[in-house]
Amino acid sequence: MLASLSLVFLVGLSAAAIFQKLKLPRIVGMLATGIILGPYVLNLLDPSILGISAELRQIALIIILIKAGLSLNLSDLKKVGRPAVMMSFVPASFEILAYVLFAPLLLGVTRIEAAVMGAVLGAVSPAVVVPRTVRLIDEEYGTNKSIPQLIMAGASCDDIFVIVLFSTFANIAQGGHAKFTDFLSIPISVILGIALGAVFGFILSKLFETAYAHKHLVRNSMKVIIVLGVSFLLMTIETLVKNYVSVSGLLAVVSMACVLKLKSVESVSKRLSEKFGKLWLAAEVVLFVLVGAAVDIRYTLEAGLAAVGMIFIALAIRSAGVAVCLIKTPLNFKERLFCVISYLPKATVQAAIGSVPLSLGLPCGKIVLSVAVLAIIITAPLGAFGMDMSYKKLLAKSE
Repeated sequence: MLASLSLVFLVGLSAAAIFQKLKLPRIVGMLATGIILGPYVLNLLDPSILGISAELRQIALIIILIKAGLSLNLSDLKKVGRPAVMMSFVPASFEILAYVLFAPLLLGVTRIEAAVMGAVLGAVSPAVVVPRTVRLIDEEYGTNKSIPQLIMAGASCDDIFVIVLFSTFANIAQGGHAKFTDFLSIPISVILGIALGAVFGFILSKLFETAYAHKHLVRNSMKVIIVLGVSFLLMTIETLVKNYVSVSGLLAVVSMACVLKLKSVESVSKRLSEKFGKLWLAAEVVLFVLVGAAVDIRYTLEAGLAAVGMIFIALAIRSAGVAVCLIKTPLNFKERLFCVISYLPKATVQAAIGSVPLSLGLPCGKIVLSVAVLAIIITAPLGAFGMDMSYKKLLAKSE
């Protein structure tokens, strides 16, 4: 495993640096490293590290979500209101509808199989989007209209909506039926996740405040470990109660960090944010190299041009969904265009559930996985490159 971790860090960082020199996003180099080192090309990664790949990717995602929560300003988040709620489900709904309408014609699948495919492909990747919106907040681009907060909030909830729909459509494809309670779990998951995180955030802020008041020196590094431990606990709670009630662990993590920032001394939250920013440097490499390693490149060859066409048709219709969400907002054309670009990348959810239809024995399993792999390869670099290259041109820097 140590040799594999060495390859992940050294080759991943080297490839990221090379791509950065070529004026391409670092993430592309990391994804390429994972694909090449992974089991479907050179097979240089130890099976033990691939066995815990999902957990390692989740830890990396938790780190950037904590950093995001510590960077968010709740008063700014309140401003975005309606558009943020709409961004959490409308673009994904448009994309799923695109697959239902066009996938049967282009890819020869049934309507319900097209719905399963759309649900797999419908989620935006928080792993690509969130670190870039955090950077926008840090550099104060678009913050005067709360654009990074809008994108971050929508992207964080988008996955919950899509995964619930995926479970429902997969059940129907296996001969089951849709249940109203499945759809009811979406708002319940969001509300309980935010409430649970807020409670833990308040407790942590009081703990740190009490330690400071009584001159018990709790170093910032120790606070980072405590916050990480609580975040892992929140994710564990989601797993433990999922058979009884739906709770979003990832939203709980963001909520906890937001409340911690709100209730803590400003210098404390700022230092914590800086610490998690440094942790992200290592976590980013692990996340994207292992996402790349989960990509079975063989399936891209089977997908064909029809799948490429389907992906771009779906992205165009998804972009129309983003535009609908931004109606009657103060955003100008350039700012709306940036929001559209930000909602293009796919990676994390597709790598996680792209192979599930195949493992369930659904006839569409192979083509769904093929399109999911192709979507990661096309849209993750496209979205990352688009955001990196356009934000200074499309967004105004706050004074």
